[in-house]
Amino acid sequence: MAKLPKYLAGGSLALLAAGVVIGIAGTLGFDLAMEKTNTTEFCISCHEMETHPWQESLGKAHAASRVGFTVGCADCHVPKEFIPKMKRKIEASREVWHHLLGTLDTPEKYEQHRGEMAARVWKTMEENDSASCRTCHNSEKIGATEMINNMHQQALGSGATCITCHKGIAHDLPNQ
Repeated sequence: MAKLPKYLAGGSLALLAAGVVIGIAGTLGFDLAMEKTNTTEFCISCHEMETHPWQESLGKAHAASRVGFTVGCADCHVPKEFIPKMKRKIEASREVWHHLLGTLDTPEKYEQHRGEMAARVWKTMEENDSASCRTCHNSEKIGATEMINNMHQQALGSGATCITCHKGIAHDLPNQ
């Protein structure tokens, strides 16, 4: 029988195996946490999100499409790619902090901050060319009328992106 190299003797193999198991468990746990925190149920577990943006979104076009598809919070607010997703999750810690502080816990407080929150989301969408919209909407496959297609081509030609014209499609606009 072959003899183990010295660096694997004395428990190093057990330590290596434990490291692999911990690494796999950590990766699976991290992935599960990312999936759970991307659910609408998680997002609206904070009462400010359930009573304000979620309730108003139910009356909007994305609440349920003609074909029965419902858009969840993460579909628009959490990027699909790993690095942008992690950046957004880190930014979300500010939202958790403000939840704990009670910054948005009444409709009046929520309305007071709606403009700045919307501006942050719109800025991100302008910077990433409304990437979250484009995960579902493909301008070549929408089947819109010729007039709408022409309007989209003009808007795209001028550097506009989806959110430039479609603010208020999922949430009420700020009172400003």
